Amino acid sequence: IAHGQRVVIVSLATDGSDGPTDAAGGMVDAGTVARGTAAGLPAADHLSNNDAYPFLAATDDLLLCGPTQTNVNDLIFVFVF
Repeated sequence: IAHGQRVVIVSLATDGSDGPTDAAGGMVDAGTVARGTAAGLPAADHLSNNDAYPFLAATDDLLLCGPTQTNVNDLIFVFVF
Protein backbone atom coordinates (compact mmCIF):
# COMPACT_ATOMS: atom_id res chain seq x y z
CA ILE A 1 0.00 0.00 0.00
CA ALA A 2 1.58 3.24 -1.10
CA HIS A 3 2.12 5.92 1.52
CA GLY A 4 -0.90 8.18 1.74
CA GLN A 5 -3.39 5.72 0.27
CA ARG A 6 -6.46 5.26 2.39
CA VAL A 7 -6.58 1.47 2.39
CA VAL A 8 -6.48 -1.06 5.24
CA ILE A 9 -6.17 -4.81 4.64
CA VAL A 10 -7.05 -7.21 7.46
CA SER A 11 -6.46 -10.97 7.30
CA LEU A 12 -7.51 -13.21 10.18
CA ALA A 13 -8.42 -16.72 11.26
CA THR A 14 -11.78 -16.84 13.02
CA ASP A 15 -10.57 -19.43 15.54
CA GLY A 16 -8.16 -16.89 17.03
CA SER A 17 -4.84 -18.31 15.83
CA ASP A 18 -3.13 -18.61 12.48
CA GLY A 19 -1.03 -21.75 12.23
CA PRO A 20 1.32 -22.34 15.17
CA THR A 21 1.17 -18.72 16.41
CA ASP A 22 -0.86 -16.88 19.01
CA ALA A 23 -1.98 -14.29 16.46
CA ALA A 24 -5.34 -14.46 14.73
CA GLY A 25 -3.83 -12.49 11.85
CA GLY A 26 -2.68 -9.03 11.02
CA MET A 27 -3.47 -5.82 9.27
CA VAL A 28 -1.55 -3.43 7.07
CA ASP A 29 -2.06 0.17 6.07
CA ALA A 30 -0.11 2.91 4.31
CA GLY A 31 2.18 3.31 7.33
CA THR A 32 3.04 -0.34 7.99
CA VAL A 33 6.20 -0.50 5.85
CA ALA A 34 7.50 2.79 7.31
CA ARG A 35 6.93 1.52 10.87
CA GLY A 36 8.81 -1.68 10.03
CA THR A 37 11.66 0.24 8.44
CA ALA A 38 11.88 2.46 11.54
CA ALA A 39 12.17 -0.73 13.62
CA GLY A 40 15.03 -1.94 11.40
CA LEU A 41 12.99 -4.61 9.62
CA PRO A 42 12.92 -4.69 5.80
CA ALA A 43 9.43 -5.63 4.62
CA ALA A 44 10.71 -7.36 1.47
CA ASP A 45 12.81 -9.81 3.50
CA HIS A 46 9.85 -10.82 5.66
CA LEU A 47 7.57 -11.17 2.65
CA SER A 48 10.05 -13.35 0.74
CA ASN A 49 10.51 -15.57 3.82
CA ASN A 50 6.74 -15.83 4.48
CA ASP A 51 7.47 -14.55 7.98
CA ALA A 52 5.09 -11.70 8.71
CA TYR A 53 4.75 -12.33 12.47
CA PRO A 54 7.91 -10.54 13.71
CA PHE A 55 7.38 -7.70 11.25
CA LEU A 56 3.74 -7.15 12.24
CA ALA A 57 4.62 -7.53 15.92
CA ALA A 58 7.21 -4.76 15.59
CA THR A 59 4.73 -2.49 13.79
CA ASP A 60 1.95 -3.23 16.29
CA ASP A 61 -0.21 -4.63 13.49
CA LEU A 62 -0.79 -8.17 14.80
CA LEU A 63 -4.31 -9.17 15.76
CA LEU A 64 -4.16 -10.97 19.10
CA CYS A 65 -7.52 -12.07 20.51
CA GLY A 66 -6.97 -15.55 21.94
CA PRO A 67 -9.09 -18.63 21.19
CA THR A 68 -12.61 -17.78 20.01
CA GLN A 69 -14.14 -21.29 20.15
CA THR A 70 -15.31 -20.82 16.54
CA ASN A 71 -13.79 -21.85 13.25
CA VAL A 72 -15.82 -20.34 10.45
CA ASN A 73 -12.92 -19.74 8.07
CA ASP A 74 -10.08 -17.38 7.28
CA LEU A 75 -11.31 -13.90 6.44
CA ILE A 76 -9.74 -11.09 4.44
CA PHE A 77 -11.15 -7.57 4.49
CA VAL A 78 -10.08 -4.65 2.32
CA PHE A 79 -11.27 -1.23 3.46
CA VAL A 80 -10.95 1.72 1.09
CA PHE A 81 -11.99 5.08 2.50
